Amino acid sequence: MSLEKEIAENLLNKEAVKVSIEPPFTWVSGIKSPVYCDNRKMISFPEERKAVVEGFKTLLEEKGLKPDVLGGTATAAIPWAAFLAYELDLPMIYIRPEKKEHGAGKQIEGHLEEGQNVLIIEDLISTGGSSVKAAEAVREAGAKVDDIFAIVTWEIPKSISRFEEANLSLSTLTDYTNIIGLASEKGVIPSDQLDAILQFKEDPASWGEKMGF
Repeated sequence: MSLEKEIAENLLNKEAVKVSIEPPFTWVSGIKSPVYCDNRKMISFPEERKAVVEGFKTLLEEKGLKPDVLGGTATAAIPWAAFLAYELDLPMIYIRPEKKEHGAGKQIEGHLEEGQNVLIIEDLISTGGSSVKAAEAVREAGAKVDDIFAIVTWEIPKSISRFEEANLSLSTLTDYTNIIGLASEKGVIPSDQLDAILQFKEDPASWGEKMGF
């Protein structure tokens, strides 16, 4: 089994990813979606947790990356960055969405030196906005970041263009196509709904209206 399918199966089996079109899920943004993802759930399952960490290690080897520091985005990706940093014996930081409004006003926690090469770890990529903001914060601190690793991407065109504009390379363990395809194979979703659900990633903002929700 490929890495993409192994991770997709783990996410579906542990219900970290749920698929439903009747009714769909509603994101915080108001978008109607046939998928819901909570990768935080996976930290509770040792074998599946290990598969994610080993998958990230495989990506590192395949891309030939040698980061100085791992950076987890707050809060969902902090444990994944910590697990991987422990395995690789690397320093770790974490990056908030915004600077704190109290104390030292930090956006980045941990020790980061100018010129260090940071690999950002994410749990899920939807539109890509939060990932790009995290990379910008690292760059503003004088460090370098060219790559982002994530467990899942929804493959939304907006995220692809955002990463290109920010000169960031995204690598993921699995994606929307693999998750939905496997969900269909396992009978999680009816085969006659497959095409409608796959259409979501092309235009999430208007998908609900097109589907009549």
